[in-house]
Amino acid sequence: MIRSMTGFGTATVENEDYKVSVELKAVNQRFLELAFHMPHPLAPFEDSLRRLVRQTASRGKVDLFINYLDKRERAASIRVDKQLAASYHAALDELSDYLHVARPDDVQEIAAYPDVLQVEADASLTGCEPVLMEAVAGALRGLDEMRCREGEALAADFRERLTVLMSLKERLEQLAPEIVAAHRARLEQMLGELLAAQDIDESRIIQETALYADKVNYTEETVRLGSHFAQFSSILASADGPVGRKLDFLIQEMNREANTIGSKCNSARAAQLVVDLKSEIEKLREQVQNIE
Repeated sequence: MIRSMTGFGTATVENEDYKVSVELKAVNQRFLELAFHMPHPLAPFEDSLRRLVRQTASRGKVDLFINYLDKRERAASIRVDKQLAASYHAALDELSDYLHVARPDDVQEIAAYPDVLQVEADASLTGCEPVLMEAVAGALRGLDEMRCREGEALAADFRERLTVLMSLKERLEQLAPEIVAAHRARLEQMLGELLAAQDIDESRIIQETALYADKVNYTEETVRLGSHFAQFSSILASADGPVGRKLDFLIQEMNREANTIGSKCNSARAAQLVVDLKSEIEKLREQVQNIE
């Protein structure tokens, strides 16, 4: 099954300590690019998240929007900065002597000064990691489901365009003998007018026609086109992983053959078929840019 690179997924996971909400958005990109939008305390988990995302996505730009809620009643402790408290006390004693006012005699008064008492709480989010990973995994499942649906729609469009391309190739193949026959008829007419009073050298006509037929022969190109179409169809039918680069390469080869046919064919009808052929190949190319 082929997958699109475009998709969206969301999930929320919650337990008694944490609640994590995740939203994923993916768009086309030649290589895999991950952009994390999440609170700084979750930064230690980024490497694990990257490995998790790579199990689902191999190409595309994926934005991860992550928020969490810490519901724990965290145990807190109070640290006393004794050196700072002593410094405050000494400074106040000095100020008392200088101003001739009463010295502070209440410890609560000293403790009220900045940074003497510092509250320390457990800020570790180790327990949040399983909840975070489960939420991201759920969002990735939703993202992958959407990419698969998009991929099925693209595959159906590819099959329709391959049918059109095969029809155009067959019409070019059918037209090839007519191009040579038309040239032979023009050549006979031209020689007939030049040599009206003489017999026409049939061997010369055969020789000139053979040379022309070799020059405008695009059989090899149409055969290779048919092979490329068959390979494209086979990849669509058997895809079990990223195939976008393979399909893009085949389309480049299709364009190469179409250009060669266009340079060889000496026929307005054939030229129009080549234009239609290249137009359909370009539509394929545009759509393949969406495939992982």
